[in-house]
Amino acid sequence: MHNTYFYRMDGAIKLSLFIFCMTLTFLFFDFRILLILFIVGCIGLLIAKIQLRKIIVIFSVIFTFSLLNSVMILFITPTHGSELTGSYTSFFYIGYATITYETLFYAATLSLKYFTLLPFTLLFMYTTHPSEFVSSLNKFAVPYKITYAINIALRYIPSIQSEYIIIRHAQEARGVPFEKGEASLWIRMKNRVLIFWPLIIHSLERIDTVSNAMDLRGFGKKDKRTWYYAKNAQKEDYITLFVGIIILIIAVYLKLNVFQNFWYPFLKHSQ
Repeated sequence: MHNTYFYRMDGAIKLSLFIFCMTLTFLFFDFRILLILFIVGCIGLLIAKIQLRKIIVIFSVIFTFSLLNSVMILFITPTHGSELTGSYTSFFYIGYATITYETLFYAATLSLKYFTLLPFTLLFMYTTHPSEFVSSLNKFAVPYKITYAINIALRYIPSIQSEYIIIRHAQEARGVPFEKGEASLWIRMKNRVLIFWPLIIHSLERIDTVSNAMDLRGFGKKDKRTWYYAKNAQKEDYITLFVGIIILIIAVYLKLNVFQNFWYPFLKHSQ
């Protein structure tokens, strides 16, 4: 783990800042502001020194999703951007309607919004231990029984992934096809689905074991509990939180008074 500020930050304050960033992203539909937020998020990823391999994999998934989403927008609502801007500039005729430049820019802005969410999500996800995350939820008055259930779910995700790989390798050793060229798509999909049965059974056995162990230790007897990974907020954490609150207040003011509508830079040149 890198010893950067994001790893040392108090979990509750980090969660608050993450919520602030999500709010800012959803608040605006302005390409300029979203681009600034995206750059800030990418700078945060560089400061946190998160492995590039982890970032690229998730970025590729979001890119594929945003590309498909943009195509659907262009073909289902080809003039939606024109409805938002009040201008109509023809780009491409698709038979039943005409895709406009305004809709193209709308789709690009929406894709940028998805990409803007990503750096902040990765930053929070990779710099926060699951136990630290749930302890921060507990600071927000979420009952510790609920937060502990979330903690167990997060901690067992890697274990379930590794068990899936182990079961798959065992099945491959028995000659069960999983790869392209070994069998038809339907058979390969069916074989992958069948892996989930032993995985679910083993997960239920593990849940029963953990539940019995917690009962024997008297879990839930008291109204409060302590957290091993809980951190005390430092001076710089409070300063960061204060700056985040100020930025959020300014952003809400700007949204209500300045950046109220969808921004289209070529409005004066549209036909």
